[in-house]
Amino acid sequence: MEKKHKTKKIGKGLATMTVATTLLLPSVIPESSVLAVADTYPEKELDKAAAMQQKLMVQSVEAIDDGVKLVLSDNYKAHIKLKTDDVAKISILKQGEEEKETAAITENNWDTPSFEMEETEDTISISTDEITVKINKQPFGIKFLDSEGNVINQDNMDYGAGYEDGKPYVFKDTSNDEAFYGFGEQAGDLNRRGDSMGMWNNDAYNYNKDTKYLYTTIPFFIGLKDEKAYGIFFDNSNRSYYEMASESDDYYYFYANDGQLSYYFAYGPEIQDVLSRYSQLTGTMQRPPKWAIGLHQSKWGYETADEIKGIVEKYREKDIPLDGVHLDIDHMDGYRNFTWGEDFTEDPAAFNQWLQDKGVSSVAVSDPGIKVDEGYYMYDEGTANDYWATNPDGSPYVGEVWPGDSVFPDFAEEDVRDWWAESHRKIFEAGVDGIWNDMNEPAVFDTPTKTQPLDVKYGDMLHSEFHNMFAHYEAMSSDKAFDILKPNKRPFVLTRDMYAGSQRYSTLWTGDNESSWESMRLAIPMNNNVSLSGVPFVGNDIGGFAKRPTPELFARWIEFGVFIPFSRIHADNGSTVAFDPDAKDIPGQEPWQYGEEVEEISKKYIEQRYKLMPYLYNAFIEASENGTPVQQPLVYQFQEDENTYDINQQFMFGSSLLVAPVVEEGATSRDVYLPEGETWVDYWTGEEHAGGQTINKEADLGTLPLYVKKGDIIPHRNVQKHTGEKPLENLILDTYLEDKSSYTFIEDDGETEDYKNGEYNETTFNLNRKGKHVEFTSNQKVSNYDSALETYTLKLNNENMPRKVQAASTKYKEVDSAEEVKQNENTYFYDEENKTTYVNVPVDEAKKVKIFFHNDKKTEKAKGKGKNKH
Repeated sequence: MEKKHKTKKIGKGLATMTVATTLLLPSVIPESSVLAVADTYPEKELDKAAAMQQKLMVQSVEAIDDGVKLVLSDNYKAHIKLKTDDVAKISILKQGEEEKETAAITENNWDTPSFEMEETEDTISISTDEITVKINKQPFGIKFLDSEGNVINQDNMDYGAGYEDGKPYVFKDTSNDEAFYGFGEQAGDLNRRGDSMGMWNNDAYNYNKDTKYLYTTIPFFIGLKDEKAYGIFFDNSNRSYYEMASESDDYYYFYANDGQLSYYFAYGPEIQDVLSRYSQLTGTMQRPPKWAIGLHQSKWGYETADEIKGIVEKYREKDIPLDGVHLDIDHMDGYRNFTWGEDFTEDPAAFNQWLQDKGVSSVAVSDPGIKVDEGYYMYDEGTANDYWATNPDGSPYVGEVWPGDSVFPDFAEEDVRDWWAESHRKIFEAGVDGIWNDMNEPAVFDTPTKTQPLDVKYGDMLHSEFHNMFAHYEAMSSDKAFDILKPNKRPFVLTRDMYAGSQRYSTLWTGDNESSWESMRLAIPMNNNVSLSGVPFVGNDIGGFAKRPTPELFARWIEFGVFIPFSRIHADNGSTVAFDPDAKDIPGQEPWQYGEEVEEISKKYIEQRYKLMPYLYNAFIEASENGTPVQQPLVYQFQEDENTYDINQQFMFGSSLLVAPVVEEGATSRDVYLPEGETWVDYWTGEEHAGGQTINKEADLGTLPLYVKKGDIIPHRNVQKHTGEKPLENLILDTYLEDKSSYTFIEDDGETEDYKNGEYNETTFNLNRKGKHVEFTSNQKVSNYDSALETYTLKLNNENMPRKVQAASTKYKEVDSAEEVKQNENTYFYDEENKTTYVNVPVDEAKKVKIFFHNDKKTEKAKGKGKNKH
């Protein structure tokens, strides 16, 4: 593996400029382009020399039910607890201090595993069937070993772990070939080895590859060494730092400004196992409403409901699928939250009903800053009940955001969260379907740091501790709004900021990116690492938010953008920077704004997403159950192939599709690495390639390189204008059969939470090659949903011509087209040009369906004699 020695420099950004906050006011015209913010408050550097000198020593040992408790020197103690046979929690605390958990943790009722304890003069060991935690006494340090005694991970004994001037820190040994993934939302490569990173949620408008602080904090990472994976979750919400072999090839370390030293260690050895454990610890996403995984259209600057209606009408006229529109701050009355501006629409209920009639859902933005305005119901209610975050003297903290002087809900308090949830009533009653939480770092315009002072109080926490969790608690409240006001409707909450565990309540978009090739290239490894951080529902503004893309860039971005979990086109109000008055009211970033060729490309790929909706929806169901990413870096599935460890510009979309976007300006081809151990089929041409090699794929402007794992089944459906336009009556099973293929398909209503009561169907499809014929069976394991499904269409790719098709005594009829097959039960068609067999099978077919093929010679002879029915 290539070793990387990268130095991250603090970018020149808004926080370093005296006009940092006034740049965010619409009345100001910036003198130059707005740059990404790379810093907020000054960093607290760790004094490594001091850390080296103050090593902790074990003074006594006590066995406890789930591990050991140690008395350490310097008035410290340590708890090493076994949560499962492959998960341990390490805490180092002051004597008399109680362990705290952040809002990330949802699972704390683990079944303690069986373990053995052994103590020698120098060490203490606690062992399960999977791992051993070996504790060195003098000095204190921890080593994790697998069941065979191999070292998985160990403290670096030169520096160790502890506190330096109140800052909790841990140093770990590393080897030259160890890779690091995760860390939530970060700008840079997939493999973070050699990187210096920070976590402090930050309004990083127009960020770039050198921006250190972005919008989301997830202090979890995965280490991969000797093809074995482990994970570490640093359960500390304060601003934190990660030096991942950035200073030495021998060690890495992480630390925080304040708070406790507490972290969880999980052993794989598969990345999939580590992520599953982390998802068990912090929770999984909820099953989304189906409309939420369709295409969304947005723009900051759709100023009226009529303008949005015109956009929707154009989508429908052009037969481009669309499921959602987003209402940015333009829809409010003077930027007052949970209100409607009369200039936007005098009848919001009628507007939302019009959208519903078109099959389009609306998502309304919600900003946490509440305008200081007597007579505004939100301000009056919050003030009357002391619901605001406060200054140290107990007075409400006031900061400037879009409405002007604003106060901020104290989301740390449950009664405030309940009130905020109830406050969604006005927009929900008007027919809004989803909530979009923005500006929730929380952003503030009139401070040099773009956020609140660190001593603002939230509950019993200071802002310094609460800051990274602000959006988490807001998302919790927004999610609760659905429970209260839309019972049994699946929630959709979109957020710009997160903390670990926020995936339980919300979907993440990666903030205010830029219309540039670099920004598109950053999005792929960023999404992959967010996905490896327990957040499967993630996306980026397609086309870029700041500035405007060229037609070529938009075409390449929409090709990539339909293959990411959250697919939304979004743009700001100006062509150069967001606040240039001369650039106001320019066209949005709709597909037809870039010429006929780009419009056709956009339509083709958006339709492709909708064809894949059964496949995509089932990938989301799996994600909601165990945290499996929808968008996966190649290393997630192929960690035994070291060539996948550093691949930035490819990913898996679900378990079967490999996506390799074209990300260089002017490129008409690209190299694609195909992981070893599989045969890969070109989705567009059917050409097969052995894995373990790099190929060059020709890719004109309308071609996205896309490959399928041979042996897999990918369920499709016919294109719809929106996800709820037509019931699913025919399921197409796009199959790339080798010897056998299997797929389990789950179907529910896609809208309610009735599936939790068992109202769903679960069917397993099996195809087996038996000599010169293929057998198909379907087995419905669960049948509690009233499905509209009538038929399955088997689409068998790269096959010889069928000789006959039958199920027991029922003989299938050969017809003249694939469309005819889909419309008629017990039929089949062979597409000679593409070597594809289509077979229509009734859903209630109880017998094996057998497809008998000619051998190669007979096929060639038949081709020579017969007519081409394609």
